[in-house]
Amino acid sequence: MTDTSTSTRYVVADTVAGQVRGFWRGEPGAGGSAAFLGIPFAKPPVGALRFAAPVPMDPWEGVRDALAFGATAQRGDTGITLIPEPSIPGHATLNVNVFTPAPGETDAALPVLVWIHGGGYISGSPASPWYDGRAFNRDGVVTVTISYRLGFDGFGHIDGAPSNRGVRDWIAALEWVQANIADFGGDPARVTIAGQSAGGGAVLRLLAMPAAQHLFHAVWALSAARADVAPERARSASNRLARLAEVEPTPDGFASVPEETLRSLQEKASHPESGDRLAGVRTLLADGLSWGPMIDGDLVPEPTLAALRSGVGADKPLVLGTTDDEFTMVLDDAANKLRFVPAGLAFAKLGVDRERRRAYLADNRPQRRKGTAALLGRYVTDTVFRSTVVKVADARAAAPTWVYRFSWPSPTRRWALHCLDVPFWFDCLDDPRVAAIAGDEPPRRLAAAVHGAAVAFARGDDPGWPAWSGAPGTTRVFGGEASAPDVVADGYRSVRALL
Repeated sequence: MTDTSTSTRYVVADTVAGQVRGFWRGEPGAGGSAAFLGIPFAKPPVGALRFAAPVPMDPWEGVRDALAFGATAQRGDTGITLIPEPSIPGHATLNVNVFTPAPGETDAALPVLVWIHGGGYISGSPASPWYDGRAFNRDGVVTVTISYRLGFDGFGHIDGAPSNRGVRDWIAALEWVQANIADFGGDPARVTIAGQSAGGGAVLRLLAMPAAQHLFHAVWALSAARADVAPERARSASNRLARLAEVEPTPDGFASVPEETLRSLQEKASHPESGDRLAGVRTLLADGLSWGPMIDGDLVPEPTLAALRSGVGADKPLVLGTTDDEFTMVLDDAANKLRFVPAGLAFAKLGVDRERRRAYLADNRPQRRKGTAALLGRYVTDTVFRSTVVKVADARAAAPTWVYRFSWPSPTRRWALHCLDVPFWFDCLDDPRVAAIAGDEPPRRLAAAVHGAAVAFARGDDPGWPAWSGAPGTTRVFGGEASAPDVVADGYRSVRALL
């Protein structure tokens, strides 16, 4: 149903809770797509629902406007970020945004892409202009972006409250997709989940969860940051947070603390009480992020890799990869200070044992020639991100798995850094904020290759190169040197010492 009575073309779609009003961008049927923004998939998580599992919305009468992004769990200005992710005030933070070329066409049965944003499980926003599904819609793929509770509210351990509330939000949003996406032209039997950074870790976590298997059919993980927080670590962080907030570590105790206060204290609660920054870095490299999916023995019964090795999700195709230097840039400012520090000594300070550091240094001679700061940055990248690719691909054994690297270096930030691949994947190079990370003339052929692979995969085809599961090590290299092959036999060999 389209309303053309005003200059804005409105369109109405049905959901199980009631009708929603979206709007067209461009001409219907001529390459345009409709956006439905801020559709609630659960009641606002406030008051008695703050630390509860998500509760489905009550039906509403009439037509509900879905013309602006809904409230985000992220609050305030998070400072300079690599991806523009605005914070939107309000309480109804559990919402989805749907972008579709075929609203109301229940027989269109288009493939569906569901995007989970990153942000270390403590920040991020589904309202980023880079996550707009316009290009996927152009290529016949309905796109959905979802929100979820962040930080302690989403993932903190509380005795007497449901665990993994953020994970339960992901599941509730995917259940909404299953129940409603046909009314937006999508096929609930062809849902690909995708995400970057913490969002990449989220989709791997869902892939490895028995309770989520019926909700999607394929997975693409960009720069996945796994959490798999151990129960004792989660309890320790929550108890410390309670002490900092001067409350009991109970639902009532935490509920008595304003959201902004807990948010300001949660970072301190996740760091070593000694205040030793180097110890904090060692903990991050060894144990991963402090807030995120917890092994609770219930919804999340075991770590991601263990579940994948046991065959969970083996029927679902997976694509995963990273940029070459995700976090190498974090040590750029320290390059001068570190230039006279021997690499072996720097690795020893990080607690890397002699045998491992010797093997790693031998496998990374080209990076070593760029200086100690560049090598340490690559080590952080490899430990947190790139080694995950090999571990996951190996854990899946013969399950259909494709691996890639994004190797094109940013002309403004030097490296093929974290988040650089996102505007290429979404094919949104025309967004004015892309220039800050990708320069004024990012290569459109590279966007066509990356985005084209994502579209093919969402449609149910292979992404366009041989699978790792058929020949372990096989890796597609996006944006490598012109003289180098696009597909290499062992694209992640340089991280083998870390496995």
